[in-house]
Amino acid sequence: MSRYAGPRRLLRGLGRGPGGRLRRWATAPFGLVRRGLARRGLAGRGLAGRGQRRMYLRDLLDEALAGVAARPARLALLTLGTVLGIAALVSTVGIGQTASGQITQRFDEAMATRVTVEVRERFGPEGEQVALAQLPWDAPERLSRLNGVVAAGTYARVDTGGEQLSGRPVDDPVGGGRQDVPVAAASPGLFAAVQATLRAGRVFDTGHDQRGDPVVVLGRHAAERLGVTRVDTQPAIFIGDQPLTVIGIVESVGARAEVLDSVVMPVGTARARYGLDALEVVEIRTDLGAAQLVARQAPVAIDPNQPELLQVNAPPKPGELRRDVIGDVNALFLVLGGVALLVGGLGIANVTLLSVLERISEIGLRRALGATRWHIAGQFLLESVMVGLLGGLIGTAAGVLTTVGISAFRDWTPLLDPRLAAVSPLLGALIGLLAGGYPAWRAAAVEPIAALRA
Repeated sequence: MSRYAGPRRLLRGLGRGPGGRLRRWATAPFGLVRRGLARRGLAGRGLAGRGQRRMYLRDLLDEALAGVAARPARLALLTLGTVLGIAALVSTVGIGQTASGQITQRFDEAMATRVTVEVRERFGPEGEQVALAQLPWDAPERLSRLNGVVAAGTYARVDTGGEQLSGRPVDDPVGGGRQDVPVAAASPGLFAAVQATLRAGRVFDTGHDQRGDPVVVLGRHAAERLGVTRVDTQPAIFIGDQPLTVIGIVESVGARAEVLDSVVMPVGTARARYGLDALEVVEIRTDLGAAQLVARQAPVAIDPNQPELLQVNAPPKPGELRRDVIGDVNALFLVLGGVALLVGGLGIANVTLLSVLERISEIGLRRALGATRWHIAGQFLLESVMVGLLGGLIGTAAGVLTTVGISAFRDWTPLLDPRLAAVSPLLGALIGLLAGGYPAWRAAAVEPIAALRA
């Protein structure tokens, strides 16, 4: 009789016949245990081998591989959780980096070319704000001499003395046609500086400004409130009883959105008719990359004697903005990816624990043949690590493909840190190690006699 007949009869008995579930398991894993016992001279000693405390790493790896590969369906379920978690992490970080790159690009195209100059203010003796200086009326002409300035214009709100506006030539007796619409004054260069686009008509020019002509340009929302939809018939609006001809309607602006809500007249008209005595702000549009230089030179160009009394608002440096945007977006997407990864780890822990409960008889038999608690725990930990590593590899590939696919669909340039792609499989293995800790401890705590009886 073979010296392994005793353990084989034990397996056959526990398997309850040739088709028993435990015997199907025993055909491969028990052969590995048998070869490990033979190498140590324990073959034929039966349960006496329990005193042996040493086990080769190769045997442990063989057992773990056999345990993982013996159940393909469960392996797929175990791997799926890690795949989803790692894929979510890689794709969310990749999409976050790509989106932040697009945000900074759009910012560079729109806001990174905008510089504004205002007068510094302080509180007066009665708590009111008092301007420390005054912007010159020819500030746009002074700024146009600077290299990198594309357009410059001034802006100020106009006090109409409480007069309301109307788009009707005949006064309504009940006052229903009167609207409280803001009125502003601007130099001709303001519309180019704020990148205004027109729905109809044109904007006023330097001649209108110098002559103080009674002409206005309406913002889109102001035109809707006043009932002006076209300018080819030279419609007029009324501020009180003073008529002003509408020569254009602004559809959109890239900066200073209050223009869309206002009736904008030339600065010269506001000075002559409503006593405008000071400008509020100078809007400057620069070439891309020249904003920082123009911001340093603009105060000197406007007021060479007291440039420190002027406050300049310039966009942050593109590098600093890019880092801030990337950091904020990545933080959000990392939280989402971390939650998905946590769900994947909990899935591994749950299914691995279920596997331990289903393999009680196997664990008891291994303990009876000489395996120690550390051997059992090591086997289940290695199985979890293998599952996590496999899920990390597949999930990393899926995340990269998702990032590239979304970027191609949106016509973006995909951005992905290569270190993330390299570390993600190892992160999957770490998740598997952590998730398999408790199930491995439960497996190691199984007593062989109780397991075999069960």
